[in-house]
Amino acid sequence: MRLYVIGAEGQVARSLREAAERNPDIVFGHGARPAVDLLRPETLAQALDDFRPDIVVNPAAYTAVDKAESEPEQAFALNRDGARAAAEITAERGLPIVHLSTDYVFDGAKQGPYVESDAVAPQGIYGRSKLEGEQAVAAANPRHIILRTAWVYAPFGGNFVRTMLRLAAERDRLRVVDDQLGCPTYAPDIADAIVAVARRWAGSGWDSQFAGVTHLSGPDALTWCGFAREIMAGSAERGGRSVPVDAITTADYPTPAARPANSRLSTARLNSMFGVHLPPMAKSLDDCLDRLLRQ
Repeated sequence: MRLYVIGAEGQVARSLREAAERNPDIVFGHGARPAVDLLRPETLAQALDDFRPDIVVNPAAYTAVDKAESEPEQAFALNRDGARAAAEITAERGLPIVHLSTDYVFDGAKQGPYVESDAVAPQGIYGRSKLEGEQAVAAANPRHIILRTAWVYAPFGGNFVRTMLRLAAERDRLRVVDDQLGCPTYAPDIADAIVAVARRWAGSGWDSQFAGVTHLSGPDALTWCGFAREIMAGSAERGGRSVPVDAITTADYPTPAARPANSRLSTARLNSMFGVHLPPMAKSLDDCLDRLLRQ
């Protein structure tokens, strides 16, 4: 199987580069800006013609949630228009596409975990741009899988785990929001799940039931404050710096973009349709902290 990834340095794209080492039977290709740029679709078309993949993965996105409020054109250009271009180009070549999306398509008002059929109601530009990207992909290429994920972290890139460790090195206490609930998701686990989905697809052939949205997130739910405390505890276990974490409310920490109070995603469809189960957070966070604190 030949798998092509749009992007190279984002958390998921970089994790897919690492996954290539664990899956020697799969030939991975990557294309990143400036050589491959979704704002210049002809560059992707040429890259796919050169590489000739069996499946294409698009984790590329504008992910600056707060900055998007003042840069809507840039967010929609990549998250909607770029996603549409990738889907159209793959459809023209008869290729399936896996597209990454986000929990921010929901408003967070639901009490329990969100399922794929729940009503969407994004609260900010980032969420709106990603939702319109989902819709564009679905309309352009019938052979699509849209994977919504949440609270992504990794040993690299900009993410909550690395931010907490950096702030703990600079401060004696941390203040972290305790009224937003979600499921931290480790980027290397996302990469492994994408590979498993691709293998399922390749092994059985295309099934129309695969199409549409599938939620892909970690199995454990907690607040940002709870997550920060887990990070501090893990740092202490490894001889790193650990500081107290004080709980605050969303109102205590205003941001340009609204965040969902509830970001939990049900992964029942991922489990049943593709046979994919992500590891518990403790295992994934341990791996992340091992890698970070070794560095």
